[in-house]
Amino acid sequence: MIPLHTLSATVEELIRAGHTPADTLDRVVQCVGMALQADRCFLYVRQPDLNRGRTAFCWRRNEQIPDKNTIQPNWQPDTDALPAEDPLIRAGLAMKPSVYVDDVDTAGPEVLNRQFEEETFGHRALIHAHIQQDNKLWGILQPCMFGSPRHWTDEEKNQIEAILPRLQPVIAAYAASA
Repeated sequence: MIPLHTLSATVEELIRAGHTPADTLDRVVQCVGMALQADRCFLYVRQPDLNRGRTAFCWRRNEQIPDKNTIQPNWQPDTDALPAEDPLIRAGLAMKPSVYVDDVDTAGPEVLNRQFEEETFGHRALIHAHIQQDNKLWGILQPCMFGSPRHWTDEEKNQIEAILPRLQPVIAAYAASA
C-alpha cells in the first residue's frame, strides 16, 4: 500500500532510480493505482510528432477487474474519428486541464460520451490526466473505478497533477526507444 500523501515523492524516487523508461512507467502506473485505491490504472503514451499512440501500461487491483481495451501491442495512428467521438481525448489534444469524473452516468455530454465510455471501458468513475509539454499531448494517465461513483478529493487531484510533468520526459524517452 502506498499512502496517497507520498505518491508524488514515490514517483520521483522511481524516476530517479534509473530503471528503463518502460519499467519506470509500469511501476508508476502500479503506484498510482495503489495510492488512489483504484480498480484499474492505465497509461496511454503518445509520439506526438508522429501522430500516434498506444496504451502501453496497465495495472489492475485484481484479475476480476476488466482489462478490456487496455494494452495495445502496437502504436496506433491518430485519427479524426476518436476526437470527434470522445470529448475526453479532444480535451487532452486541445491542451485542456485534466478531467476528473466522479460518475460517468451523470457527467454531461460536454465532459464525456457516456455510451463510448461504457462500451469501450466500462468504468464508472475516472481521472483523465493529461500529460502535456510544449503544446503537445504526450500521454493520458487514467485511474478508474468500476461499479460505483467515486468523488476524487482535492488531495488526490493535487497528487496526480504534481506527477504529470515528471512523467513527460520518461514518456519521451520511452517513445524514442520504440
